[in-house]
Amino acid sequence: MGLWLLDTDTLARSRFVISPLTETVAALIDLEEAVASHPVQQKWLTAHLTAYREQLARDAVAAAVVRAGFRYSWIADFLIPAPVGDGTPRVDEELRRVRTTPPATARADLTAALGGGSLPHALRRDDLPERSAALLEWVWTRTVLPDWERRRRVLEADVVARTRQLSDGGWAMALDGLRPRTRWLGGGRLQINAHDNPPRDISGAQLLFVPVTPRRGWVTWDEPHRYAVVYPCSGVLTGEEDRPAPQALRALLGPGRARILALLGTPMSTTQLVSLTGLALGSVGRHLKVLLDAGLVLRRRAGRSVLYYRSEAGDLLVEAVRHGRPGPPAAVNAE
Repeated sequence: MGLWLLDTDTLARSRFVISPLTETVAALIDLEEAVASHPVQQKWLTAHLTAYREQLARDAVAAAVVRAGFRYSWIADFLIPAPVGDGTPRVDEELRRVRTTPPATARADLTAALGGGSLPHALRRDDLPERSAALLEWVWTRTVLPDWERRRRVLEADVVARTRQLSDGGWAMALDGLRPRTRWLGGGRLQINAHDNPPRDISGAQLLFVPVTPRRGWVTWDEPHRYAVVYPCSGVLTGEEDRPAPQALRALLGPGRARILALLGTPMSTTQLVSLTGLALGSVGRHLKVLLDAGLVLRRRAGRSVLYYRSEAGDLLVEAVRHGRPGPPAAVNAE
C-alpha cells in the first residue's frame, strides 16, 4: 500500500487548506470526463462543456497537455503544485508557479504521466508551462470563478467539520473517509492509497489536506518541503443556500434573522452573510448575537475566519418550520 511516514512534529503542523487552483484542476478533470454525479454538477457541465471543448479545439497544445498530463492513474506534477502560505492562496500566485516551471521539468513530468516513452511532438516545446497555465487560467475564469463564493462556502464547511472531528477524536477520526483507501494507521503511518509503492518518509515536511467539491482526489508534493492530500469534501454544490427562508420562520424570528439562520446550514463568515443577505455588517452581527444567545447558532474559528453554523436546535427549528411540524421552544426576540 502507499504509505507516508511522518513524525509528531509534522503531524502537529498539518492543516486543512483551500486552494483555488486545486479546485480548478478538479473542475478541468470534470470537464474532460463529462460525467455528472448530481443534478447541480450536470447543470454546470451543460453550461460550460461546449465552450471547454471549443477552447481545446482552438489550442492543440493545450489539448495535448490535457491528454498527456491528466491520466487516470497519474497527473503531471507541475500541473498540481501543493498550496503555499498560511491562508487561502491567490489563484494568480498559484498559476505563476505553474507558469514558471522549467520547460525541461514540465516535459519530464508529462513523460512520467504518460508512463515513460517518447513525448508527443506537440509537447516538445519550451512554452509548455505558459500554455498549461493559460488553460488552467481559462478554466478558472470561465467555469470556477463565477461560482467560487458558493464553492468556497462548501469547502469551508468541510474544513470546519474536519477540524471539529480532529479536536473531538484526533487524526484517526478526522481522516476517516477522507478519500477511498486513505486512513490514519497510527504509529506515524498515513495510508494514502492502495498502490504498491515503497513507503515515503515525509518527516519534517509540511503536510496539507485540501478539499475540492468534485468527487475526486489525488496526492501531490514539492519535495522535500511540502506534501498534500487532495480529497472530495463532504458537501456538494446543492443550491440550498439560494432558497428563501420559510414564511413561518420569518414570522417567528423576523426576516433578517430567519434568512441568516436558514443560510447557516453551511458554515459562513459574517462577510459571506453580508454579501448573501444584503444587510449591513452591524445588522448581521446583531442578528448573530441573538441567535447565539438563543442557542440556535454556534461559531468556530477556521484559520483567520470565524464561521457560524446552526446548532442542533437550530437545525430542528428550521426543518420543523419547513415541514410544518412543531419545533423546539426558542426564546428569541422577533424584532
